[in-house]
Amino acid sequence: MNRSEAILLGITAIWGFTFPAMKVSLDYMPPILFLAYRFGIAALLMLLLFRSKVLKRETFKEGFVLGLTLFFGHGFQIVGLEYTTASNSAFITSLYVVFTPFIAYFLLGDRLKPRDALSLAVALAGLYLISGASLNFNYGDMLTVLCALSFAFQIVLVQRFGEKDYLSLAFWQIAWNFVFSLAFALLFEPFVFPVEPLPWAGILYTSVFATVVAFTLQVKHQRNTNAHKAALIYSSEPIFGHIAAFLTIHEILSPKGYLGALLIMLGIWNEVRKD
Repeated sequence: MNRSEAILLGITAIWGFTFPAMKVSLDYMPPILFLAYRFGIAALLMLLLFRSKVLKRETFKEGFVLGLTLFFGHGFQIVGLEYTTASNSAFITSLYVVFTPFIAYFLLGDRLKPRDALSLAVALAGLYLISGASLNFNYGDMLTVLCALSFAFQIVLVQRFGEKDYLSLAFWQIAWNFVFSLAFALLFEPFVFPVEPLPWAGILYTSVFATVVAFTLQVKHQRNTNAHKAALIYSSEPIFGHIAAFLTIHEILSPKGYLGALLIMLGIWNEVRKD
């Protein structure tokens, strides 16, 4: 593992720790308002760091579309966290990896392979077990499945808009995510400005470290490895998420839950390692 790949692994660990950070913050404020704070601060920091580089008009509309997919992805994720564990959220969110080839087939015409179906089947079996081995899925887990689907759409659309400036595109999707989150929060949630330090720790961690710092390092260092290695590194995020949840809020899974988590990871690793 070279230095850039080690940094990408560190980024993945940062992302893993967002799950308990968000879970704890929800005790102090409504979920979508949390997103408004998170992405508002992140957009402001990106603007301060990169200035006019991120304000390109040619990515404005595409950023709107991506911001909408991110809003649904993060929205379903954080609302789902109110009804499920941080560990479940981390593992189920990672299903976007096995959903992506199917979304790419419908939107881009990419060819599906038998391995894609196998990965999906194994991961869905893991979803069944981690959700309690019942057809009556936990409400939070189902919302998190919708989150994974939304993130899969976002990944495919990023590929479609690949000729656009990536830094500017990233800024506009974050900025639009803030706009959508703020509008929803003002319309449907009570406004809360927390005075306790704990929720602000979650907001600042997710906005500064998990969004701005992680993204900047990702742009700089992902080009120094190949896409499959990067995907394999990023697939460790749910493992870091569970470790973070265990260390910070003392979450553990049931035996069926751990088996389900293992199957989800096997499905993901089968997908990201394909030729």
